[in-house]
Amino acid sequence: MQVTIQAAKIDLSELIERAKAGEEVIIADGRTPVAKIVPMRKNTFRFGVLQGQLPGDGPDFFQPMEEDELARWEGIA
Repeated sequence: MQVTIQAAKIDLSELIERAKAGEEVIIADGRTPVAKIVPMRKNTFRFGVLQGQLPGDGPDFFQPMEEDELARWEGIA
């Protein structure tokens, strides 16, 4: 569907709902398309996606560093 900028100002909430439902909404300046309203993709990130797929144990961030490692980290050594 294509609407003018003026119509989009008036009916923005309705246009957003239509886009969320999967309809492509084009906003035009006169007859020239200038913008498109599309739904945002949902975030599919999940923790542990590589669990069991990486070899070895990772670092234990709750254990204190060795003195020489801490000195390198702080730029002393």
